[in-house]
Amino acid sequence: MRAGILGGTFDPVHFGHLRAAEEVADAFDLSTVMFIPAAKPPHKEERELTSFTHRWRMLELALAGNPRFALSDIENRRPGKSYSVETLTQLLSQLGQDVFIYFIVGLDAFLALPTWHRYRELFALCHFVVVARPGYSLAKLDAMLHTAVSERYRYDEQVPGFVHPEHRTVYVRQVTLMDISSSKIREYVSRGRSVRYLLPAEVEAYIYEQGLYGRR
Repeated sequence: MRAGILGGTFDPVHFGHLRAAEEVADAFDLSTVMFIPAAKPPHKEERELTSFTHRWRMLELALAGNPRFALSDIENRRPGKSYSVETLTQLLSQLGQDVFIYFIVGLDAFLALPTWHRYRELFALCHFVVVARPGYSLAKLDAMLHTAVSERYRYDEQVPGFVHPEHRTVYVRQVTLMDISSSKIREYVSRGRSVRYLLPAEVEAYIYEQGLYGRR
């Protein structure tokens, strides 16, 4: 079984998240992509986040109708900070060691991996699928892996990605470019600007019904 994992605050979820998950699922023949909203992300103050309940409901609305997409509250059920290494360890214990996990992450987030809690352990737990924009720098990825993880990582054009004799593979994939961000959506809502076609209509309606991201 191949399962994709897409974590984040999803505040709110938008078409960039959904399209990237869909394209990666196709590319790697994933049986499921599990969206995991962070309950207490280590790099964000709780006051910056919309409540988990609202972010969860927006994800439910966005994922409805796609049988390959799943939603997990594993990080909300666990006390303390939402560390990815703990989430993946827990998932593997539940799903079984014969499941291959593909951790979908943006290029900027991957380059910041050395700031994550026990980040080196992740390379023994899952493959990475680094979602990159056109014109991305392989040199930056190569430098980060060599200096922060292992000098034995080598780029293989046939993969394409970085392979290691003992660790999991770091794949690199370009997906449809969508210049959408959750922060931009929050700003637009707060200023009374339209967010139509940036996120599912059901999520947009929920935002206005609940008065999220209030106008300045």
